[in-house]
Parts: sequence; C-alpha cells; structure tokens
Amino acid sequence: MSLELVLGGAGLMAFSGVPGYLLPNRTLGQRVSSVLMVVGSVFGLTGVGVFLFNREVTFLRWEWFLPVGQFSVSLDALSVVFLALIFAVPGLGSVYGLGYWPASEHGNNSRRLGLAFGVLAGAMAMVVVARDGVLFLISWELMALAAFFAANAEHEKPKVAEAGWVYLVATHVGTLFLLAMFSLWSSATLSFSLENPATLTLTMATTVFSLGLVGFGFKAGMMPLHVWLPSAHANAPSHVSAVMSGVMLKMGIYGILRMTSLLPVASQWWGLSVLFLGALTGLGGIVFALGQRDVKKILAYSSIENIGIILLGIGLALLGRYYARPDWIVLGLGASLFHVFNHGLFKPLLFLGAGVVIEASGTRDIDKMGGLGQRFPGVMLAFLVGAVAISALPPLNGFASEWLLSLGFFRALTLGSAGTALAVSAGAALLALIGALVLACFVKLFGTIFLGSAKTPLANHGPGPSQSVPLVVLAATCVLVGFFPAPAASILDAAVRDWAPASALLPVSTLAPLPWLTVFGFALVLLVSCILFAFHGQRKKRTVSRLTWDCGYAQPGSRMQYTGSSLSQNLVGLFRFALWPRELRPFLPTVFPGRTRFRQQVPDFILERLVKPLFRAVGRQAPRIRFLQRGQTQIYILYVFVVTVLLLVFGEFGGFHG
Repeated sequence: MSLELVLGGAGLMAFSGVPGYLLPNRTLGQRVSSVLMVVGSVFGLTGVGVFLFNREVTFLRWEWFLPVGQFSVSLDALSVVFLALIFAVPGLGSVYGLGYWPASEHGNNSRRLGLAFGVLAGAMAMVVVARDGVLFLISWELMALAAFFAANAEHEKPKVAEAGWVYLVATHVGTLFLLAMFSLWSSATLSFSLENPATLTLTMATTVFSLGLVGFGFKAGMMPLHVWLPSAHANAPSHVSAVMSGVMLKMGIYGILRMTSLLPVASQWWGLSVLFLGALTGLGGIVFALGQRDVKKILAYSSIENIGIILLGIGLALLGRYYARPDWIVLGLGASLFHVFNHGLFKPLLFLGAGVVIEASGTRDIDKMGGLGQRFPGVMLAFLVGAVAISALPPLNGFASEWLLSLGFFRALTLGSAGTALAVSAGAALLALIGALVLACFVKLFGTIFLGSAKTPLANHGPGPSQSVPLVVLAATCVLVGFFPAPAASILDAAVRDWAPASALLPVSTLAPLPWLTVFGFALVLLVSCILFAFHGQRKKRTVSRLTWDCGYAQPGSRMQYTGSSLSQNLVGLFRFALWPRELRPFLPTVFPGRTRFRQQVPDFILERLVKPLFRAVGRQAPRIRFLQRGQTQIYILYVFVVTVLLLVFGEFGGFHG
C-alpha cells in the first residue's frame, strides 16, 4: 500500500502542471495545478507514513516495451529519507508560487514553469524508488530536463539563458559518466537490477565507484564539479531554487549512497577520497559564499558547503565499512542522512524568505538592502530561524546532525592507520572551521538585510498568505526537529541497515544520547530568556546622559552603515589565495578628491577561468568538424555500422568483462 501511494503521489505531481498549461484562464489553471501538486504531496507523504508505521519493504516489477531493463520500483528506509523532502518541499513551493509568481503577471512563463515544476517533482520521486538502471536513467534525464526548463523560466534574459546552458552542459556531462557506470554494472552483473549487492572484482568495483562519484557529484554540486550551481540557483525563481537546492542536489547524494550500498568497499581510498572531496566542498563553498553580494548566490554557495558536510559523513561511513567499525558507519551515515533532511528544511526556508526580500527591495544585492526587519518582522523571524539552523547553533535542527558527525569523528580518532587518523583529524578540524565561517556568513547576511536602515525604497505590500504559510511550516518544522531529534533515530537506524546490511550495527540512540538534546535545548532557551529579561530590566532603569560620537556627521544617512562587503572584507582577504577577488579601489590624487567608490567582486574562478574559456575554445573549433554532418542517409548508416563493429570487437576482447 505504501509504494502504491508513493507512485500515485509522484504521478499527480508529475502531471500537476498540465491543467495550468491547457486551461485558457491562466490564474485558474495555476490554482488547479497547485491543488494537484498539494494533493500529490499528501498522497506521497501518506505513503511515507504508512511505510514508517509498517516498516515493510515492498517491490513492484513489470516488463515493458524497451528491449533492456524493466519497470522495477521499491520502497525502503533509505528511499524514505529522501522521499519525505521530495513530497514536502515542492508542495510548499507550489503554494508559495501562487503569490510569488502569479500567472496574471508572468503570462506563458507561468505555464511553462508549472509544467516543468511538476515533472521535476515527479521525476525525483521516480529516481528514488527506481531499482532498475534503465528506469533510473530515464527518470534522471527527465529530472535534469525539467530542472532546466524550470530554472530557465525567464530565458529571454541573457544571464538566465547563460546559466541555463551551463547547467544543461554540466548535467549531461554527469549523465555520460552515469551511462558508462551502468553499462559496466550491467556487463559485470548481467543485469540492470539495483536490488542486490554484487560481487565484483577490485578493478570493476573501483571503476564503477569512480564513475558514480563523478556522475552523481555533478548533480550534487561537489567541488570542483559545482560550476552550474551558483548561477542556476541565483537566476531561477525562488521557489524553484528552494526545490533545486533543498531536494534536487540530494539526488546526487542518493545516487552515491545507493550505488555504494551495492558495492563492496574494496579500498581504503574510497572513504579517504570522499572525505577529501567533502572537506574541499564544504570549505570552498562557504568561503565563496562569504565573498558574494547576491543573496541567492550566497545561499547557493552555502548549499555547496552543506553538501560537503554530507560527504564528510559518507566518507566516514565508507571508512567504517572498510575497517569493520559499526560505530563509524552509524554515526557517519546517520549524520549525513539527518543533515540531508535538515538541510532540505532550512535551505528552502531561506530561499523562500529571500524571494520575499528581493520582491520588497527590488534587488538581489544585499549591499543595497537594509531595514527590512522593521517592515516585515514575520519574515525576519522565519529567516532568523533558517540562519540559526544552517549555522548549526543549538537548539535547532542543523545542530543535531552536525553534532552526530562530530561524535563520529571523535570515535574515529581512536583507531585506524596513521593516514586514516590524520584524515579524520583534518576532517574534524575543518568541520569546526566551516561552522565558524558559516556563522560569520549568516551574521553578515541577516544583519545586512534586516537590520539598520533601508537603503532603497521598499514595497508597500508584504508577503500574502500563500507565501507566509510555507515559511511558517518550514520554520516550525526546523524548531520541532531541533528540539525533538530523538524520533529520527529509528528511521536513521533502518536507513543505515539498508545501506550496510551485512554489518553488525548498533542503534543511533546507543551511540548518541539524542533525548538529551531536548533537555539541553529547553535549558538553553530558559537561560537565554533569563538573561534577556535581566538585561531588559536594567535597560529600563538606565538613562542616557550623553550622546555617542557621530564621527563629525550631524545627520548620518542610510548609506553610512556597514554593508555586507565591509563585514566580510577581512575574511575574504584571508582566503585571497583561493578566491582571487577583483577589486576596484578608490583613487585619491588630491586633498579634496572627486567622487569615487570601492567595489569588490569574487567570481567563481573555476567557471570563469577554466570552464567558460574551454567552452569558447570548443565553440571556435567545432565548425571544423561539420564536414562529418553531410545530411546523406548512406553516410549516417555507415557511421552506425562502424560504431556497431567497434562495440562488438571491444566487447569480445574483454572491454566489458569484469
């Protein structure tokens, strides 16, 4: 029953955009599409709830018209962690879109967006339940194309179009690696089935792992494969950014976990390489976020940072399987899965909140924002919840998952080779450094947007009910999970067992006293409340007898306050060797100079100095091979014949044998 509900919900979500595309009344069509999306979400979440109640793994298999593979789907605890986000976030995003992206103002854009948004949600659900390589790839490609059209809603804008094409190229490069991975998997196992662990040779297992890590790493935004992510998230509509960041990136994480669950951990370097990539992704993501002025790019780079944290946990779990350490597996993978879920709550909350402040201020540049907390206190409070959660501060949900990961690192320091101990020590230290930089980044972001005085005229209207409800739901869930993380333990236990079925695993609750986080959370709230009450009482008794020094300005203006760039300038300078910032400095030739300004930009040097120049070089050279495309049928038949012969020869002489 649970699997049927999940499939029904996925189908409703996938086709939810059809009425909005076909109905002549655009507003009515958008509302009908949103209702279908919400109903599909309810169906899917009900299926998830039924599975969690019964804990019975179910399968469905049907033969189909394709010559390879079959329609094979299943539901297990590992899938459920991701399905909960897939069904919750797009439903809330669809409701948010009624006020943020009304069809009456966006014309055909809203129709195309609604259609692509629904297909994106349905395809993600199919990716997670697919147990056949062919079905997985079909669902994966549908997801990739739907995300392209959803993020590219305003394709008439040059920056949006450029971001869309970078995404499309990057995602299809990743798909090429996945095609190679599934081809090797099929050759080695004589099947596309993804249900039973396979016994492979060391070389074959390592090749499949490497191809999967790169292919899925493109989708997850793992550095240095992240080049599509910041611009795509920044230029997409905010509710699309919320789904892409909060849910779609996790499809890459799911792919890594599903494939590694089917492979024997053949070498120590698997875990060490994932640890290294996690550290690089986490630290690189937050350092680049610190140097940005675009609010959505800051959130996009912080998503990369959170993917790095998730990869750190997966790396620790892979090392645990290699060394037969159940505690490393449970704490590493449990922390990763818990952070997958938590990030899927607070990052959509931040992106939806960013959509409101962008509408209100008319800009994405945080240096031109300010004072929005006075106009929109509810949005400020919701954004504050998201900022505290993503900074991993107690007592909200981000703290719980990163605390589990820290416990795992501390346990891993006690055993293993010298190289492993050094890698784990570096991972623990970098996790702490990343946490400090995240806090600095979101102090800058929150303070610049909501505190101080407004630097630009603000809109007279605030968010409507359709925008406020998703913010309230996500903020409340972040608080609820943060204060009561213990119920997640049994779900994490089941998911970890699905990933490492042959290991003698201990329960999460045995290794990490999650109920004490509830006690600690309430004690912390009580302590902070007492401090604030005492401070407020002292403030009421105090009288101001003198003015503070005003730097010689009798009437300071709204622009005479700290900006985001000034708050992060020292940290950007500290990481100048990695960021390569561009600076426009004031030129003061005389005692009384004319008007000047300071500006600092931190471009993504991997995209700007490596990827785009490569694209331009390929574009210049590509016309030289046009002679191959002659438009003659017999030439194309010859190409097919030559490729077929080469594949047969390659397969016969060991190319696909494990």
